[in-house]
Amino acid sequence: MASIESYQLVLAAAAACEDKKAEDIRILALDPTESGLTDYFLICNGTNERQNVAITDEIEIRLKREFGVYPTSVEGRRQAEWILMDYTDFIVHVFSPEKRAFYGLERLRKSAVTISVETLSAELKALIAASRTKKTTAKVEPRSLPKKAPAKKTVVKKAAAVKAAPKKVAPKKAAAKKVATKAVAKKAAKKSK
Repeated sequence: MASIESYQLVLAAAAACEDKKAEDIRILALDPTESGLTDYFLICNGTNERQNVAITDEIEIRLKREFGVYPTSVEGRRQAEWILMDYTDFIVHVFSPEKRAFYGLERLRKSAVTISVETLSAELKALIAASRTKKTTAKVEPRSLPKKAPAKKTVVKKAAAVKAAPKKVAPKKAAAKKVATKAVAKKAAKKSK
């Protein structure tokens, strides 16, 4: 079963596809027994290579901005006939119409179930509602805080003694200043003669 974040990411990616006018957007829920790699495929196509790049750019920007998530890998962006974006929990496939018809990912994954965006949204809402009811019905037991060990007095006394001890640096600096001023005075006296 996918997590709430997985549902949100897939829905945000599908919304990015819609915003860039992608065609025939499909979400395939993959059978976990057949696919150990990912939970969903998001498949769509653009009308040309430039639109395919624009679709993948929008997906990447939106998921980075809204969720701080980057794709694990992106392949095929240079040719832009089939761009694959791997987000671990789901994989985005953006095809040109010709390549989508040729490869037919929907036909290859016969056990996959096609899910509409509305159905996925409803599942997300149900999952959020279920998680909220679990949180409110679970009893929260007060935790007992661990008792701190009493501080050792010897450490405190030593720290206080160090703070109270007068610094011996100041007399050395004062002596160095006196020597420096005497040397300057001698030089000035020699110049005036």
